[in-house]
Amino acid sequence: MTSIKSIAAVSALALACSSSIALSQTKTFYVAGYGGSFEQTMRQEIIPAFEKKHNVKVEYVAGNSTDTLAKLQAQKGNQQIDVAIVDDGPMYQAIQLGFCRKIDKLPEADLYPAARFKDDKAVAIGLVATGLMYNTKYFAEKGWAPPTSWDDLKDPKFKKLVVIPPINNTYGLYTLLMFAKMNGGGEKNIEPGFKVMKEQVNPNVLVYEPSPGKMTELFQSNQAVIGVWGTGRVQSFANTGFPVDFVYPKEGAVTLLASACPVEKAGSSEMASDFIKAMLEPNMQLILLKDYGYGPVNKTVKVPAELAKMAPIGERAAKLYNPDWDAINPQREEWTKRWNREVER
Repeated sequence: MTSIKSIAAVSALALACSSSIALSQTKTFYVAGYGGSFEQTMRQEIIPAFEKKHNVKVEYVAGNSTDTLAKLQAQKGNQQIDVAIVDDGPMYQAIQLGFCRKIDKLPEADLYPAARFKDDKAVAIGLVATGLMYNTKYFAEKGWAPPTSWDDLKDPKFKKLVVIPPINNTYGLYTLLMFAKMNGGGEKNIEPGFKVMKEQVNPNVLVYEPSPGKMTELFQSNQAVIGVWGTGRVQSFANTGFPVDFVYPKEGAVTLLASACPVEKAGSSEMASDFIKAMLEPNMQLILLKDYGYGPVNKTVKVPAELAKMAPIGERAAKLYNPDWDAINPQREEWTKRWNREVER
């Protein structure tokens, strides 16, 4: 009897030790990407299966694109992040700064050419249109027609009812760029954009809000009723049942590629590429479309009619304005300082 008890005790101890060793061997895998509803989609649809497949613990680090780029710069030479998910502008910077490595075995034949970055060091996971968001119920109650133009942001009836993300957010940058473009300027002459923002748009702006959660709160409380956002954010907001819609302005909505790259780091493995490729699978592309309004970048995705209302698909995608990031990025720091000094004071 004693012998049996001893054997049982030793077995239990061995099992506990093996469990402890297995736990200690579970690697932590870091993904830095957008917060809000996007983070929830990642946690529900991608991360659990990935953790199980690779026996890793995924730590998700939420932040906007410039935050993530700043983390990569701060960790240079000792990177913790394995996968970075950012907007296309900061992604071009990340690649230029050497933070991204080539994606292993990218399914090239399945992807639209616009989704691929040079040398496959990053890939778009979804196509977003940047335009106008408005509260349909509030507009109807006021008898206001839906907005149709970027110039609607200048309308005096919207005094202190407009919300726009700041310039360190791609949506704020695009607002500045579009007003420059509409008034004789563009990426290489941003002056008209600053003039319009300072003199005609700024008086209507309640706040330049970087937080997606705060953006929705401002709309829910009717403090803001019109703003600048992307189809992804607006779609996820509309999915909550709030009366909000997206407008493709007549002067053009602007392309934003939600993009991902495997981070160049010591001890990097194929896991980072696997995580990114999981987001390119047709079923995940449909989830990103349904939950987040992303236009699919995978050509094999069959889009149901009920999911095609807001996202940039087909003709809408073809008409998007594609910014010249090679011209923007060298000036972005200067524009940001000027914005903080002259616009968002």
